[in-house]
Amino acid sequence: MRRHFAFPCEGVQLVATLDEAPGCAGLLLVTGGNEVRSGAWAGQAQFAAQVAAAGHPVLRFDRRGCGDSEGVNGEFRASGPDMSAALAAMREHCPHLTRVVGMGNCDAASALMLARGAGCDGLILSNPWTFESDAADEAPPQAVRSHYRGRLKDLGAIKRLLTGKVAIAPLLKSLLSAAKPAPAPSTLAQDMAAGIAGFAGPVRYLVADRDRTGQAFAAVWTDATAIRRCPGATHSFVEADARAWLLDETLTLLSDLA
Repeated sequence: MRRHFAFPCEGVQLVATLDEAPGCAGLLLVTGGNEVRSGAWAGQAQFAAQVAAAGHPVLRFDRRGCGDSEGVNGEFRASGPDMSAALAAMREHCPHLTRVVGMGNCDAASALMLARGAGCDGLILSNPWTFESDAADEAPPQAVRSHYRGRLKDLGAIKRLLTGKVAIAPLLKSLLSAAKPAPAPSTLAQDMAAGIAGFAGPVRYLVADRDRTGQAFAAVWTDATAIRRCPGATHSFVEADARAWLLDETLTLLSDLA
């Protein structure tokens, strides 16, 4: 059953949606960017229904200043109290829960890391956002190199190059970008690393192979062995295979904790 309710956070009311299920391990789904809790094209609502159908309760919420919630939008860096309040509300409405996994994509993953897990027992962090605001428009060299490695395996792309159907100037610009060394970790990335360092629960870092945000995170993250990659996936895992992969990764961690 799906139901909606409000809960307090620092003097204002936030609105949440709970997909109920009997399992003792639940999922706190944190929304990235300024999206509402249903997600783009109701993607998060559909994902929550799938997780709940597998037996795990799922809570989604609008942080302050977004969607149906009151307050001022302080962006992801200020969302620690929102996540903690949402977790408390989830435990109140699902008293049978013994474990809660926090899950976020993009800057929602970053927010969970900055908040040291926000009180959750486990974390699923996909394509964490590590860009500073002035560097977000430029594709990182590692993303460009990954793109061209894929193009070299594409016979159609090679044929277009040999027959003059590829613009040379943009190609040269991209190749020069690919030759640059990987940038040093941003201040944000360092803060995220410091935040997650003290987290004692299990963490899954998920990266979509066709996403520059995920590739940039993987390039600066010191423990590359902890990263799980989804071949062919873009930022929001919208491809059918990627959606199935993401669901399997989520259910596996929830089952392990249960």
